[in-house]
Amino acid sequence: MAPPSPPPPPPPADVGSQHHDHDGRDEAQPDTSTQNHSPARRDSLSHQSATSQTAADFIRDQMQLEADAREAMPYSFKNCTRPLGSLRQNIYACLTCNPPPTDPDSGSDQGLAGICYSCSVQCHGEHELVEIFQKRNFTCDCGTTRFKPHQPCTLRINPATDTRGDVHSETPDPNNKYNQNFRNRFCSCSIDYSPHEQKGTMFQCLGLGTHETGACGEDWYHPGCLVGQGPKWYEKLPKRSLPATTINNAALAPISEDPAQEAGNEQQTAELDAVGDDEADVPLPEGFPEEEEFDFLLCYKCIEVYPWIKRYAGTPGFLPPVFLRKPNDEESVVSASRKRKLEEEDGGTNTDGEPSKHLKLDPEPANEDSTSRPDDINKEPTKIEEDIKKIPECKLASLPPAPTGVFSMPLEADFRDHFCRCPSCFPNLKSHPQLLEIEEEYEPSLSEPSEPGSTHGSGSLYERGESALKNVDRVRAIEGVMAYNNLKEKLKPFFQEFADSGKAIGAEDIKNYFAKLRGDEQAIQEAGEGAKEDHRREQSGH
Repeated sequence: MAPPSPPPPPPPADVGSQHHDHDGRDEAQPDTSTQNHSPARRDSLSHQSATSQTAADFIRDQMQLEADAREAMPYSFKNCTRPLGSLRQNIYACLTCNPPPTDPDSGSDQGLAGICYSCSVQCHGEHELVEIFQKRNFTCDCGTTRFKPHQPCTLRINPATDTRGDVHSETPDPNNKYNQNFRNRFCSCSIDYSPHEQKGTMFQCLGLGTHETGACGEDWYHPGCLVGQGPKWYEKLPKRSLPATTINNAALAPISEDPAQEAGNEQQTAELDAVGDDEADVPLPEGFPEEEEFDFLLCYKCIEVYPWIKRYAGTPGFLPPVFLRKPNDEESVVSASRKRKLEEEDGGTNTDGEPSKHLKLDPEPANEDSTSRPDDINKEPTKIEEDIKKIPECKLASLPPAPTGVFSMPLEADFRDHFCRCPSCFPNLKSHPQLLEIEEEYEPSLSEPSEPGSTHGSGSLYERGESALKNVDRVRAIEGVMAYNNLKEKLKPFFQEFADSGKAIGAEDIKNYFAKLRGDEQAIQEAGEGAKEDHRREQSGH
């Protein structure tokens, strides 16, 4: 009888994906067992997969995912802001619950609604949302009659049941104001905003009034629309052409041996790409200041409704006007010349031939027939002078005339410090508190890695799963907690063993362990046989 053929050599070990079996031996070592199978079969096949993870790796990856989620959504979203009343806060519109009307130009606010940050996550998290950003004096509409009854707020306490959720049909705040932003329309061009198509930066108006008064209601604008060039102003910019040679229809800048000339060519090539696909590559239109030059913006709509503020354009705290429509320079010069000529001819008198009021500064001479005593005459001017000193001087007298034309006005960070607050000017400011002081903006509390007792917070998956039991029937919740805790206590030492040793958990390890938990001896035996005679194709992971 012929001698038995030698066993085939073991397959070469993959240096980049070696794993170790449970007794610490390397898989590339020869098999000394009596079993007639390859050395690689000793271990669970999942050990050889490139997707295998140790328990420590899984826990670490899970913690990283939760940290990434907290970074993307850093604020806690467990409380609706409606109980807090009217706030300046970030507002969202849900187009799933309130689709835009068939007539988008309708002035009615029927079907419009805004929700707070927390409700956008918890109550409308899977819906199509529009982020409107900051709106002043706004109360969350979630759970009100601006939504249908089957679209309730899941965060507030239902007074009828004294439980969280299923809040609907409440009366909305009548002081809420809505503009076209709640229909996903923005700017004077009323474009349907799409973050994937939008290029460049849009700027929000500080807002001096609502759209009912003809103002904008804190709308957002393309800089091109503010200067009359439209939302795609960058497409109208001339592209500079350079002498170039063409290879395979590709334009190349001429090569120069002069370093200075070569540097110039590189600069010109960069200028050719001034209008690129990235947002940062879109230049601002001519006549619009750079972003770092201003902090706030007043649009031309608000300025036209409240023209008294035009006087401040170009003065300290206020940048020069950004014209939508420039005035006719020739007519402006003629008008100014005629005005100066009339003033010279009038000699300081008004149309009735009487002295102008601003020239009437000196006190009237005392009546010769006056019976006032000399002491009274001397005291009266002194009292008037004291009263005049108490009245703040009007700053408008020292400001240049207001520019003519239709324009917007960028504002510097300290613009509020430069308003005139004399008795004549202050009433104009009093109706706009945002012009008097910095507004307080509501900001949700930061989300913490772990919020004890939080049902809707952004703690770990384990904590949120445990907290979710609070919304389950009490008997079922108790049974579920008992079953869960029992399983947790049994699984903890199993996972801890692999976490401490750094070994990978295989599918057979899990099957064996659960078979032991069930006390199923037949399953234990089948699991062991499956480990020996596993016919699945090994995954190399490459």
